[in-house]
Amino acid sequence: MPDQQSSAKSLPARPVKVFQPRDFAWLLFVAVLIAADPETNYNATIVLILIGAFQIAEPRLSAFSSRRGQIVSIVIKMLLSYLLVGWTHTIDTVYYLIFLIPIISAAAMFNFPGVIAVTAIASLAYFSFLLPIWIDWNTYQFLPGQISVLCLRISFFAIVAYVVYEQAKAKRDEMVRTQEAAERLAESNRSLRRAEASLRRSERLAALGQLTAGLAHELRNPLGTIKASAEMLTKDSTKSRPEVMSEMAGYIGSEVDRMNGLVSSFLDFARPLQVRPVAADLREVIEDVVRQQTESANRRGVTLSIRMSDAPLFFVFDPDLLKVAIGNLVQNAIQASAPGQEIEVRAELNKEDVLIFVSDHGAGIQPQHLENIFNPFFTTKPQGVGLGLAIVAKIVDEHQGRIHVFSEPGAGTRFEMMLPRTQNS
Repeated sequence: MPDQQSSAKSLPARPVKVFQPRDFAWLLFVAVLIAADPETNYNATIVLILIGAFQIAEPRLSAFSSRRGQIVSIVIKMLLSYLLVGWTHTIDTVYYLIFLIPIISAAAMFNFPGVIAVTAIASLAYFSFLLPIWIDWNTYQFLPGQISVLCLRISFFAIVAYVVYEQAKAKRDEMVRTQEAAERLAESNRSLRRAEASLRRSERLAALGQLTAGLAHELRNPLGTIKASAEMLTKDSTKSRPEVMSEMAGYIGSEVDRMNGLVSSFLDFARPLQVRPVAADLREVIEDVVRQQTESANRRGVTLSIRMSDAPLFFVFDPDLLKVAIGNLVQNAIQASAPGQEIEVRAELNKEDVLIFVSDHGAGIQPQHLENIFNPFFTTKPQGVGLGLAIVAKIVDEHQGRIHVFSEPGAGTRFEMMLPRTQNS
């Protein structure tokens, strides 16, 4: 009889609450019925108390959550209703509506055949009070309109059962639709995660191809120089020209050093970063970077300045990695600046983020290059490798931050890093 969509397994135990509004409603209902009884019928009073107690206890007992428990619950309510009617004037009782309790409970829990069955049982139970064991037909006077009243009462049972069933069915259908929508959404999320994982794999492969192509291109030039120098050494080995041999050997050594630096930069970019966030003072990191870059700035006649408050700028980050990122930005700014120009490093905290600015007044970046400057091996410098800004972007990304660049050709460039004040694992 229970709803066919119900699982055969027991449902999870319902949470127990000390007191709920419906408990007060049942207590009030029972109290009003007892107080309104013109006769002092102790049996009826006991049954009413049992009905109220069962209605309050049922939601708290996990035994009534299973399909079998629901059937037992309906049977108990039907028996208590039958006893109340039997002890209060049987067929003529004012308590006949008590049969609505098992009917409404069934309509809320069971499928349509189950509701029909419970309504029919309640109706037959009510009509059973016409049997001789309950009524002495020798003395009982059955009025002409009483049959219509009884049929009207039974019809009322059926109408209430149908209305409640439809309302409960609509709610159950809505819950099923909501659950199906949630499952579809969950499956969509799983598909999206799979697609994102596949995209990340594709992006990694594409990035690997780009890195490999860039590395091969960068290595080709020094290898060509080394090859040409070696050929010159081979030709001059019999002519005994020390100055030429020394010059060619110098070319080979410098190009080997260049290749070594290129490979080292490539490895620095390619290897996974080990971020070790700790609570540290950003001011000390920036001061260390400026101190390390001062000699390079002096050689170009450029001034480095720091714009920060005197208070420490504490937040959670990896000091070593951030020192590399800020150092790369300052080094780029030095290379882009002309003698006599100033480079400004500024930092500030707000409620959620840490803002770091590196500004110069150099040549600026052409607009068509702005979207590519963080790509590996992209550079406009004749001797540049194109990994410095890519490493900066990688460090910022590992800190769950963002980096933006604003530049105007001939006016200068400003890099802005935004890092969260706390790092999520």
